[in-house]
Amino acid sequence: MTFSPAETIACSRLIELALDEDLGRRNPAWLGDVTSRTLIIPGVTFGQAAFVARQAGVLAGLPVVPLVLASVVDPNLLTFEPLLTDSAALEPGSRIALVRGPIDSLLTAERTALNFLQHLSGVATLTRRYVEAVAGLPAKILDTRKTTPGWRLLEKYAVRCGGGHNHRMGLYDGILIKDNHLAAMNKVRSIPEAIRIARSTPLPFEIEVDTLDQLDEALAGKPDIVLLDNMPLDQMREAVHRRNVTAPGVLLEASGGVNLDTVRGIAETGVDRISVGALTHSAPALDIGLDYLP
Repeated sequence: MTFSPAETIACSRLIELALDEDLGRRNPAWLGDVTSRTLIIPGVTFGQAAFVARQAGVLAGLPVVPLVLASVVDPNLLTFEPLLTDSAALEPGSRIALVRGPIDSLLTAERTALNFLQHLSGVATLTRRYVEAVAGLPAKILDTRKTTPGWRLLEKYAVRCGGGHNHRMGLYDGILIKDNHLAAMNKVRSIPEAIRIARSTPLPFEIEVDTLDQLDEALAGKPDIVLLDNMPLDQMREAVHRRNVTAPGVLLEASGGVNLDTVRGIAETGVDRISVGALTHSAPALDIGLDYLP
């Protein structure tokens, strides 16, 4: 896997912000990496280093590294050699990529490149754990909009690297009718009316329900997807049964209370999709380092 043009643009924007804050570039008197500049003659000493996994996981974000390095060092002085591709399984000691260039520039770029690589690989690794937890069942693991501001495209890319699927990217590319939307409709608060209005748009649409009675109302309108919000397992199983009988073309998505201990049981109810906010808002960084080589 590699970045799309949109993901590359989003990444470049984040790199600029990251280097601005790390090097103090917005300060009129900015000095950059003062440690490297003090100890190493700029652009004179060349060397090489390897990005190395310190723990098992899934690789994501490798296209970030050459973008960061090119923002710090003249690309003509830089060699980037990927040894793996995104979505590859990592073991402790796995070499991910080699870089060669001026040592002072590599030192300047090191932390920023690792921040991206560790975070995105962490998202991919956690996603893979959820995907493996439901292996053999038809349910798909999806992300949510619970992403780090500015990082959405990259975090959702990392979810795909881990074998997960993307929910809507934002408020602009899909309709999800929730209880607050129904409450805000003033006099018209019925699920059937909300579905009727949503059907007038060309966008896919989904509606959230909390009870089996609401589910029956939703299934009668045949939306694309019904979101089962925080339903206990027995109600989810009954929801799947009712869907199969009355509206077999409607997808059912489970959300709420999903973690690695519960996700298998949720998938066994027969739902089609399970959305997990933790994939992006709670993924721990994967331990990856940069080892300098002779």
